[in-house]
Amino acid sequence: MPCPSDFSALSKTYRNLLIVPPFECAWLADENLRFPEPGRGCITFEACANNDVTVVLKEKAGSKHYRTDKDPNYAIVFGSHRNRRFRIEVDGSTCFEAAAVLVSPSHFERFWISIYDGRITVGKGSPGQGLLFEWAHSDTTRKVEYIGLSSWDKHVGYRNISVLPFSKSLPLSERIAQFALASGGLAQFFERSEFADLRFRVGPEGHLIPVHQVVLACCCSKFSFSEMEIINLASVQYSVLRAFLQYMYTGRTQLPSSKLDDLIRLCEEFGLESLTSECNRVRSGWIDNAGETIVNLEFKAVAEASGCFISTFSNIPIDSSKLEALFCKGENTDVEILVGGSEFVMKAHKLILSAWSVPLLKMFTNGMWESSTTKICVRDVEPDVFLAMLRFMYCGRLVLCQNDELDSFLISLLILADRFGIPLLQHACSLKLIEVLSKESVCSTLCVATSLPYCELLQESCVEFFAKHFEDCIQLWSDLQDLDLHFVKKIIQSPDLCVSTEEQVLNAVISWASVGKHAHNWRGANDVLLKLSVEDLFQERLSSLDEALHYVRFALMPTSLLQELGSSKLSCYLPRLKDMCLVALEYLIPDKKSSGCEKWSINYNKQDRLIQLPEYSIQFSQRASKLKELFYICDGDSNGVLYFAGTSYGAHCWMNPALTKKVFVSASSPLSRFTDAKSLVSRQYQGTCFAGPCYDSGSPSSWWKIDLGENHKLMCNHYTVRQDGSVNYMRCWSLQGSTDDKTWMDLRVHYNDNTLSRAGQFASWPIHSANAYVPFQYFRIILTRPTTSTTHPWNLCMCYIELYGYFE
Repeated sequence: MPCPSDFSALSKTYRNLLIVPPFECAWLADENLRFPEPGRGCITFEACANNDVTVVLKEKAGSKHYRTDKDPNYAIVFGSHRNRRFRIEVDGSTCFEAAAVLVSPSHFERFWISIYDGRITVGKGSPGQGLLFEWAHSDTTRKVEYIGLSSWDKHVGYRNISVLPFSKSLPLSERIAQFALASGGLAQFFERSEFADLRFRVGPEGHLIPVHQVVLACCCSKFSFSEMEIINLASVQYSVLRAFLQYMYTGRTQLPSSKLDDLIRLCEEFGLESLTSECNRVRSGWIDNAGETIVNLEFKAVAEASGCFISTFSNIPIDSSKLEALFCKGENTDVEILVGGSEFVMKAHKLILSAWSVPLLKMFTNGMWESSTTKICVRDVEPDVFLAMLRFMYCGRLVLCQNDELDSFLISLLILADRFGIPLLQHACSLKLIEVLSKESVCSTLCVATSLPYCELLQESCVEFFAKHFEDCIQLWSDLQDLDLHFVKKIIQSPDLCVSTEEQVLNAVISWASVGKHAHNWRGANDVLLKLSVEDLFQERLSSLDEALHYVRFALMPTSLLQELGSSKLSCYLPRLKDMCLVALEYLIPDKKSSGCEKWSINYNKQDRLIQLPEYSIQFSQRASKLKELFYICDGDSNGVLYFAGTSYGAHCWMNPALTKKVFVSASSPLSRFTDAKSLVSRQYQGTCFAGPCYDSGSPSSWWKIDLGENHKLMCNHYTVRQDGSVNYMRCWSLQGSTDDKTWMDLRVHYNDNTLSRAGQFASWPIHSANAYVPFQYFRIILTRPTTSTTHPWNLCMCYIELYGYFE
């Protein structure tokens, strides 16, 4: 039975989870959760739901539901039509729809949505990756700024919500295209005399048009290199030859339709088959007696084969195999390059090098001695690295030999690509470096990527790799200390960061800040402070350490460790550390009137449905885990451990786990008509279901106990119960966990809790104590004081229980 639709039911647990009830919309009020530029931006988030994960974009915030909203809006719906369709609505009308099953009720999936003047792009995964759909609105003037997270008839969970500039959402293909445009390509040499080794004389006026034989040879099947300086084409008009050459150098051209036949004859003479085919295609679509028109002709690039890379020459009709052969054979080259002071000489074409590299173009055309010589020397580079760069220029892909030090080779090539201004090569090196990242290379790679342009993807991948392999990477202390504060913060904030204990994160931050002092953990730093001042220990990184400590999640540490930290000498010298420990202790040891989770709950305006995430929300969120995450969404959902056990841990449809012996349920009183263990986990409402008291040393004790089975444990962070049909309401009780069924530890203690107040009612509570991070096999709910009943005060009445958390 789901919770009633009520905006006040919007909740956030310490796991940073926002739950939107059915037919509601939560509007993000934080300044950093609006589009930085109205009408342009990207939102990324994780969502979990049965259907209808809905993001609403508006110029003004506030509305109960997008279906009843009168203001202009965009609504992007994942999993519409019972999770069978994707839909984009504009002002309540469907403008785009496609078949797709996109959302999952059992795990969170990451999505991103970008908008740029009415053009909406949607993807799955990290921004710019996993492109799903694109749609453009005819109205490009809407300045949407506010974001609403909505639902339909089921609860929807959202988490890890962030808003980015539009540029962060560009797909990889568009980034590569931008890199290709960074160099001028061959288009800059069209009808230019630089590096020209041939001229066409055309028309009766005898116009001389400069061309490059290497371009003609790689584009035209019937052209061969010649010693001639001039080729006469007296019967060819200048406009026809210009269109012919423009197509080769730029990949597109245009000319009057009346001259199309002349162009076809010229193409057939030289063997430019792609332009011949394009002319015939255009001519076949003509309408008779259409009159004179301007014909646009464009080269249709063939899709790159797997393993190939988009080249500066991808959009022009150059035969890459011919170009590569010219380089390998050293045919008709006009420059010899002596590399690194060695005797190794490489032959190349100035035109090809200049099309890729602006620095080389300037070298060959600046009027200095390099412009007139056929031999140049390039120093401070290894010959094999320079050869790899030249190969890339000619074939458009990385050609790498097997190398035990491939990562260092690629870094050298990456630096060389930056030196000569070749963004596409930088990007190709980045992609290969991402493939070979290791714990030994990630820090050095990140340091290099930080200092170079066009390496954002490599930086992001290094941060993600470090976060996912944090425990291995921090073992290399000297490499860790080379990172700057910006990336230290990005790593410890990453949603991918996976650690066994949060103390490891603190130790890594302390180690990073204590450069050269060999304080590899907080205890070591504490000992060093007996001899040195805090200024001598952390030196110029003292202020950076204070900033980095803000991102350590102290609330994930045991209370005993927090107390030890708070009383340490390190805390005396670092006020931030002491404050963070106190805040975490306040959160983990709440008073009996309000839980720590309630203290840090969402702030919301019920009338406008504006929500504001609390300042400390991330600090109380669980890190990524290698364990199975079973998270609470709403009362009676299918995400808990008992439901999971009923499916044999995801193997089949649900069956009562007590009947299949996946879990073992017992009660404080013997089996009877109204004390049936299997009924408690049957997911069915029971009119009467209770555990009666047993007596230990004369004192009554009533409990329900669950054994998850051998080799299975749960770090429990949320639980749900349901009252049976009686009016015997619990007021004082505890949820406890045990590893051996003997020693029990409190997970959450309830004292005068009046939540349960009607028959059949669901109720759920988060668990935020330090024991929420301890895995237990056994769990029990035990009465600590009598219920509200005057006749049977020690009957523990409930007909349903579910536990959530991290399962192993």
